Order: sequence, then structure tokens, then C-alpha cells
Amino acid sequence: MNLLFRTHPGAFLSADRRDFIRRFGMGAVMAAVPSALAGGMALTPTQTEGPFYPDRLPLDTDNDLLRVNDAEKQAAGEVTYLSGRILNPAGEPLRDARVEIWQCDATGVYLHSGSGGDKARRDAGFQGFGRCLTGPTGEYVFRTIKPVSYPGRAPHIHVAVKLPGQPKWTSQCYIKGHPQNEGDFLWKGTGDQAARDLLTVDFAPLPGAKAGALAAVFNIVLGVTPAE
Repeated sequence: MNLLFRTHPGAFLSADRRDFIRRFGMGAVMAAVPSALAGGMALTPTQTEGPFYPDRLPLDTDNDLLRVNDAEKQAAGEVTYLSGRILNPAGEPLRDARVEIWQCDATGVYLHSGSGGDKARRDAGFQGFGRCLTGPTGEYVFRTIKPVSYPGRAPHIHVAVKLPGQPKWTSQCYIKGHPQNEGDFLWKGTGDQAARDLLTVDFAPLPGAKAGALAAVFNIVLGVTPAE
């Protein structure tokens, strides 16, 4: 059984990996996340869930996608800490929001029976899906891989947010400056450039991290008010 519990900084981790954020520089990740801002903030655009939300969830659904349960082998790909805050338009944090991400592995295969690509090459060490709850300042964090492309799509990570009593919000996060963005029909079809910029983030080296880990900060603004 994969027991999950709340730990600093508000994410959920498996009991045997509860310290991975501390060990891999969580302080540096969260230092890049801005404080709540005064005034109106633009809502983060929604995008389709897509066809590859897992049709059977993995047994391990924590926020470390690089290891399945307690496997010794780590997933292939560029280690990335995806973090951010869930806020309302006034910059107020939305705590206890359930954040989910899913993406293809380094070979371009999703955790889905209908995924394209060479399923025989699927990386069994990559969890493919994870979830956590936001903490008191609306923060979330995942350890995953830098997204890769597959036929017809620019690299992206699917993100969903569910708050009690609210419909699920779904979108996708893209790599800033990636040459395939301009040819991606979903990225290109999302509003104007300002709207697309809200879905496009830097994947930059994480200072002090080992083995060239990256950090990507994806803040999400939803049109709701925090629960009393």
C-alpha cells in the first residue's frame, strides 16, 4: 500500500520518499515562485484533457513520477521539478486543491492502452501520472521529466486542478522557446500571444541540484475564491 500524507511544503509523498523534495533542493524551487500579487491577474487558459488521461491509474500516484513505488531504477529523461502556486485573480492562494499531471515517457508513450508509439519501449520506471494537494500558500510540486514531443504535438505536460465544489480545470504546460510550439495546433490555437505565454514556461537549470536537474514554474490562476 502506498500511504500518502502531507509534508513540507504541502505536497503529498509516499512515506518512503517523503524527503526527496528536501534532498533535491525544494528551497530553490519555491524561491522562484512569486508571492501573492495585488490586483487582477489573468486567468490561465484551459485546454483539452486529450485522449491519454490514464485509462487505468498506476498503483503509485504520488508526486514523484521518476520512481514507481520503491523501484531502484529511476525513469529515463531530464529530471525536472515542476512547481507553482494555484491562485485566484486577486493573487490569493487556493489551498487543498488537488493537482494532477500526466505526460508521455522519454520514448513518447503515455500510460494509456491507446497511446501511440512503440509500447514495447515504454519506460516501466516512469510513473506517467501523479497528484498532490496544494499547501497553505497554494503551492504544489512534482518531480518528473522534461516533456518530449510525439507525432503531431510539441512537448507538453497535462495539468488538472480540482477544488471542492468546483468543476475540474484542465490545461497543458509547454516549454518556452521550443521550436515545435508554433506548429502545435493546440498551443497556436489558444487565444493571443499573451494567452499562450501563460501556458509556456522556462525549463531552466536548478541551482545546486545534482545531475543537471531542471526547474519549471507554472503558476495557475483560476476564477474562484478561496474556501473560508
